[in-house]
Amino acid sequence: MTLIALIGAKSLYLLYAWLISAAVSSYLSERKGYGEKPGLASGLLLFVIGLVIWLFMRPKPESKWVTAGPWGSQTKADRAAGEREGER
Repeated sequence: MTLIALIGAKSLYLLYAWLISAAVSSYLSERKGYGEKPGLASGLLLFVIGLVIWLFMRPKPESKWVTAGPWGSQTKADRAAGEREGER
């Protein structure tokens, strides 16, 4: 009975890793300008390898990755405008 329980716990951890990999791949591909769907598909089909692929994929020139950074929510122009208003 404990063998089945151990297999169940391991499969649950693998399921979590698979879902997290798909979510992070989707986020990275969207930030790099390719849309969410290619990242989600590669994250679901390629497990952790899909995540690694999107980490090294080049961002498009007008993507959020380039304009706002990997985690930013504002573009550099928005931040510069906010700083100028703070000086007034």
